[in-house]
Amino acid sequence: MTQPLLDSRVAPTSVRYSAALWLAAVGAGVAETVLGVLEHQPTADEAVVPVGIRVVVTAILVPLILAFRRGRGWARVALALLLGVAGTLSLVVEPISWLAAGNDPVTLFAGADAGFLVFAVVRALHIAAVFGALVLMFTPSANGWFRRH
Repeated sequence: MTQPLLDSRVAPTSVRYSAALWLAAVGAGVAETVLGVLEHQPTADEAVVPVGIRVVVTAILVPLILAFRRGRGWARVALALLLGVAGTLSLVVEPISWLAAGNDPVTLFAGADAGFLVFAVVRALHIAAVFGALVLMFTPSANGWFRRH
């Protein structure tokens, strides 16, 4: 039996897709951490901090995303601020600083190894997931869902 379109218990498509994209962004962050550890091959002591941070971030964000999907307005605001603003800044500050220093992306990609290219693709997907999730979480249907909850 299908649920009625306006059933207040069922999140609209935009909220469900936004939640899926937030989860994809968190997954991309995990993948970036794994790729970074594999690329740089730190000692166990050196790997503890980035891996520990990722574990804590994931442990906080996944329940937050699930609360968002259930219509909790505070979770929507927290996701927009934590991942949409702070998270995006953490993803783009380094590349923007690198470009601002006069570096050439064409030269970088021309000499890049497979590990760098995989990381770059994962980072691009990460950023795309964040932007997509942000847009979807503030659509008219999402706004109505959060007003009702």
